[in-house]
Amino acid sequence: MFWSDKKILITGGAGFFGSEVIRQLQKKGVKKENLLVPRSKEIDLRKGENCTRIVKDCDIVIHLAARVGGIGYNQAYPADLFYDNAIMGIQLIEAARQEKVEKCVVVGTICAYPKFTPVPFREENIWDGYPEETNAPYGLAKKMLLVQTQAFRQQYGFNAIYLLPVNLYGPGDNFDPRSSHVIPALIKKFTEAKEEQNPYVEIWGTGTASREFLYVDDAARGLILAAEQYNKPDPVNLGSGMEISIRDLVVLINELTGYRGEIRWDTTKPDGQPRRCLDVSRAKREFGFEAAMPFREGLQKTIRWYQDHSKNQAHPNDEGSHC
Repeated sequence: MFWSDKKILITGGAGFFGSEVIRQLQKKGVKKENLLVPRSKEIDLRKGENCTRIVKDCDIVIHLAARVGGIGYNQAYPADLFYDNAIMGIQLIEAARQEKVEKCVVVGTICAYPKFTPVPFREENIWDGYPEETNAPYGLAKKMLLVQTQAFRQQYGFNAIYLLPVNLYGPGDNFDPRSSHVIPALIKKFTEAKEEQNPYVEIWGTGTASREFLYVDDAARGLILAAEQYNKPDPVNLGSGMEISIRDLVVLINELTGYRGEIRWDTTKPDGQPRRCLDVSRAKREFGFEAAMPFREGLQKTIRWYQDHSKNQAHPNDEGSHC
């Protein structure tokens, strides 16, 4: 009944994560006409008047829109990533408050955690240090939205919650190597190397860094549970609780794509944050969320989707990476 007859704004709703959130909301009975999904090409959320316009008469705001990318993208565009992500979120949340929106769900980033956060990352560790340098501008911009949601709750009683998802993956992911994260970048590299019979694949870094991943269906389910049940100022991790090294991930994707050539590591390139793995107990305790998709199965589904759709994918000559 939570979603019954509510008008819901989903920024970034046409993207990878947003599309799955919309699909699951529709399965819950939300009518298409009650879903407002602005397109970035039509509505620039960096302009305050646009934020004011799109929140009008909305009951729920889900802020997913973000400018994102891997290590290479973060190194090339730190100022854009900081400004765009900060200004979009700040203005949208303020517009939602002024409109007296019933609830605002803000999605942050795992990049907001300090570079050397003790593993597993607990939400209370988020202020214990500076983020990893290659993605600090992006991580800090998104982190300021946590400050904003907490300040607005304290001063105005505005019901805004803040979620911290790990890197997502799954069918429909962004496979453009100029801006993709590690799983789609690797799937693309190994699939193309196999098709083109390349003798080797080059991977950034040493492979020693670790990451955690969450299947997009699970992430959408977690967000929806939080929207329905969670109403507190504290941030909440959304993850699977599973840690894997980049080296082991490369070996697994190599196996699943069927590539048989050499793997070369370009150790002159950065690894990014040394380790990432979340404590996911708060999400389970507060709104009953646990990830369900086994990692190997999720990778197989993602690889099959990419291979079925790869003819329609762009092939620019650039590096993917593991933000």
